[in-house]
Amino acid sequence: MKKILITGGAGFLGSHLCDALIKKGHDVLCVDNFFTGNKENVSHLITNPKFELMRHDVTFPLYVEVDQIYNLACPASPIHYQHDPVQTTKTSVHGAINMLGLAKRLNARILQASTSEVYGDPEVHPQTEDYWGKVNPIGIRSCYDEGKRCAETLFFDYFRQHQLEIKVMRIFNTYGPRMHPNDGRVVSNFIVQALKNESITIYGDGSQTRSFCYVDDLIGGMMKMMESDKVITGPINIGNPNEFSMLELAELVLKLTSSQSKLTFKPLPKDDPKQRQPDIGLAKAKLDWEPKVKLEDGLKETITFFRKLLTN
Repeated sequence: MKKILITGGAGFLGSHLCDALIKKGHDVLCVDNFFTGNKENVSHLITNPKFELMRHDVTFPLYVEVDQIYNLACPASPIHYQHDPVQTTKTSVHGAINMLGLAKRLNARILQASTSEVYGDPEVHPQTEDYWGKVNPIGIRSCYDEGKRCAETLFFDYFRQHQLEIKVMRIFNTYGPRMHPNDGRVVSNFIVQALKNESITIYGDGSQTRSFCYVDDLIGGMMKMMESDKVITGPINIGNPNEFSMLELAELVLKLTSSQSKLTFKPLPKDDPKQRQPDIGLAKAKLDWEPKVKLEDGLKETITFFRKLLTN
């Protein structure tokens, strides 16, 4: 059993990863500055002797003893990362430098939670890992997109320069229980609006597409990536390749919530990608991983979570 550090461990993905690793018998050190993370996400673990919670900002060095590091710290929704874009870039870049420095000192394996946003508004569809992307370096989303791109650069420079054991996974749209209700992501937006019988906001004409991976599938892929052979550095796409338009998603949410909400249309935000779909051929070949949860089944679980949250 290992002692494992998870930065951003009280966030949506991080808290599910804490659960999964503790279930496997590992000791988990959860580090979070609670900018978007929530103590409620890990409150059920507080009394578990295998769990430890630490308030810390990864833009500052951290001195702990661990065997593995999952670097998940960074606000991941446009509303949150655009709130303080300078801090967002610092979290990705300084955070990567600090965690890589820690991994180098400890000779620990380290995984970077990168993002499909490194592909920007892609000209290649679906996106393969060898595509370099089309990113606006000075746009309102650049703090996140370019921050994550720079973090990948740092990881591979540490790999080449210091022979550090790195893992880089590119996460595509993920949803499930513990999503932040006000993070501006399409799944949580649609569900909350539908449950409140408010108008469902669709940006553009609703034809833009996304691929939605249920959180349990994503965490399974993340753990497989960490435990894969040390020569498998990535980057590897982890996501669900089934593509849905925003209109299709809205109609499914309306059906599953039995909502009376109507659709309203607003202009598409600047630099918002028109398509997002992972090519997961590498994940299948290298990790023997592919998602199993269907969108309708995952949405039912997510709707149940939000229904409880809104009635409390």
